[in-house]
Amino acid sequence: MAKPPLSREDYLDLYGPTLHYSPPGGFRTVDDYDDLVDTHCCFCGQQCGIKLKVKDNEVVGFEPRYDFPFNRGKLCPKGIKRYLQGSHPDRLLHPMRRTPTGYQRITWDEALSETVSKIQEIQAKYGRDSFAMLSGVSLTNEKSYLVGKFARLALQTANLDYNGRLCMVSAGAGNKKAYGIDRSSNHWEDITQAKVIFIIGTNIAECFPITTDYIWRARDNGAKIIYADPRMVPMARTADLFLPLRVGSDSALLMAMLHVLIRDRLIDEEFIRNHTVGFEDTADAVSNATPEWAAEITGVPADKIELAARWYGEAETGMILHARGLEHQTKGVDNVVSCANLALATGKIGKPGCGHSTITGQGNGQGGREHGHKCDQLPGNRDITNPEHREYIARVWGCPEEEIPGKGLTAQEILNEIHAGNIKGLLSLCFNPLVSLPDANFNREALDKLEHYTVIDFFLSETAQHADIVLPGSLHEEDEGTSTSGEGRVIKINAPVTPPGEARRDWEILLDIANRLGRGKYFGYTSTREIFEELRLASRGGTADYSGITWEKVVDTQGVFWPAPQVTERGKTTMSVAELDSEHPGTPRLYEGGRFYHADGKARFNAVKWRESGEVVDDEYPIWFTTGRVVSQYLSGTQTRRIGPLVDQFPHPKLEMHPRMAKQLGIRTDDWVTIQTRRGEVIIQANVVNTIRPDTVFMAYHWGGKESANLLTQRALDPVSKIPEYKVSACRVRLATPEEQAEGERVKAASARTEKNLPAGYGLQERRQELRR
Repeated sequence: MAKPPLSREDYLDLYGPTLHYSPPGGFRTVDDYDDLVDTHCCFCGQQCGIKLKVKDNEVVGFEPRYDFPFNRGKLCPKGIKRYLQGSHPDRLLHPMRRTPTGYQRITWDEALSETVSKIQEIQAKYGRDSFAMLSGVSLTNEKSYLVGKFARLALQTANLDYNGRLCMVSAGAGNKKAYGIDRSSNHWEDITQAKVIFIIGTNIAECFPITTDYIWRARDNGAKIIYADPRMVPMARTADLFLPLRVGSDSALLMAMLHVLIRDRLIDEEFIRNHTVGFEDTADAVSNATPEWAAEITGVPADKIELAARWYGEAETGMILHARGLEHQTKGVDNVVSCANLALATGKIGKPGCGHSTITGQGNGQGGREHGHKCDQLPGNRDITNPEHREYIARVWGCPEEEIPGKGLTAQEILNEIHAGNIKGLLSLCFNPLVSLPDANFNREALDKLEHYTVIDFFLSETAQHADIVLPGSLHEEDEGTSTSGEGRVIKINAPVTPPGEARRDWEILLDIANRLGRGKYFGYTSTREIFEELRLASRGGTADYSGITWEKVVDTQGVFWPAPQVTERGKTTMSVAELDSEHPGTPRLYEGGRFYHADGKARFNAVKWRESGEVVDDEYPIWFTTGRVVSQYLSGTQTRRIGPLVDQFPHPKLEMHPRMAKQLGIRTDDWVTIQTRRGEVIIQANVVNTIRPDTVFMAYHWGGKESANLLTQRALDPVSKIPEYKVSACRVRLATPEEQAEGERVKAASARTEKNLPAGYGLQERRQELRR
């Protein structure tokens, strides 16, 4: 006799929200779908191609997409399970107002009216810039563009920033200093042609798994792999040379490698002479940066530093790849330009198999930092302080130039000013700063000081639980537009489903707010395609030039690499999208022929002087603390901690430490330990491994509450990029007391099921009934 299908409650109790369940018929078979839609993964900057299965306006499964040239059917664990998030019972389905006992369902009119009245009230009392906006970057290009325009012309505030400030800004600032443009220099196929690949500050196998294929293909072609990191991350275990540098010492290592290249004449003097500026000052800055000097700072033996420099310098072709480990520092920009110095000194850039590329962390982390989404930026990667740039965008937007606010505060600075009482109101879109910004206790205090906070999101994140008004927005698969991968490839996002319940597309919500603020004349869009067409015009002539790209061309060519400017009539000034041509084939490899994006066409060397991190170890806090990712989780975990199979892979963070340290402290794997910094403490279980430096501990940052790594990190910022120094803090670690162990067990049990962590009054049972209906 066939067993009856499990009830939703029984299923959730047994398994958690792990498999697709669709009332009233129970579980669906994998082949029970109506449509199969080509689109891309919502996680990480690789933006892999994927096909989503659709049934009754729900995403119910996936198939590999073999036709997309980047991943050719391959997906990481997050990509395989991404489709499960849409039907999670935590999904926000209607607007809500926070009350003393929890959240109360309200109408859209009530929610928007209260939001708009509070914006107007606060700005009338304290000034325009007293109301700020924070946004995520894992949005489409169209939404990123719209957010920048919305903040400036609807909210009329300078204080807009985005969570790419926590990710890519050091790379962007460093690339612009060196090359005059903010983009990785190559499409990924160039990796396979490199004879040496120098990887520093990135856990590729876990954070960007599909990129491993390109590196393995290079290795099959005879490439040597050099890997520098405080941890022997999975790919480092297969490297030809591993450099276990201590956290925060990257620039010392890179300076010493440049010293060896110059000393041993492994530089391309002709390239330097014809295509660069500033070599002499940079060479002088590293004249005393010997491998022996760097060995004292980094802990890497001098002979290994010499070997790394020689391998890179002697190879015919070579690639440098880095990510957040190098960039999440108060010296992040110094580290990036130090990598650029190596590429420029050897002429290993602008040629097949040669380049210097940042591996983009967030979905659309590249496109999201090009279209005016940053506090100091206008569309096309223009400078908001440049009068000519402002005048051009004002003409595109049809507004007086003086209506565009000036440069605002960065993300952490906005939280600092909220804490200080100078910013009184906040609107956020898909940004979870309570988990993702450093010094979480400080940020929690800041959020509680706001006079008003409205959030647009699809789940009630830790930060959203502090909001006065919650507006249910859209998932990646519920809207269409374009996105730009870490290669610089502009791709098409399709929408196989529409938002459920009363949820709305994010851009429609912003347009409604703009209209209610009396600024609707600037926001007359009826589709995301219309926004894209204006984006093309706004980006024209900027370094991030999309003017020669069309939606049809993106689909037909499987993506167009920007810059793709107009080919004809380039001297003509036009405010009409209809007059833009689309003949340009795109630019997969930047800097070919030695032509860079500074006005004189030459790249810039940047002299770097060694300096310490914002915080260093001492007798009170003698251990280095660093943070990072794990393969099954993404950013603040708002999405991936609601996907059961991903939670099963890594349900809770652990504190990774070396056996030598563990022995000294009397700690074994799974023991409860207490880690403390000057900001706070976390009670966590230990994971004793021999793949980390003996003076360092590591914790993944995807969890909130009392499991948050960012309870421990510091708010020190890079002076140029204003990125926080997540990767370097000083800490102390000890075995937890029995009372602390009991608290750790309680926190672990409470967070084991995300849906049980909701605030009082959230109405989960009601939501389950809605889903059944």
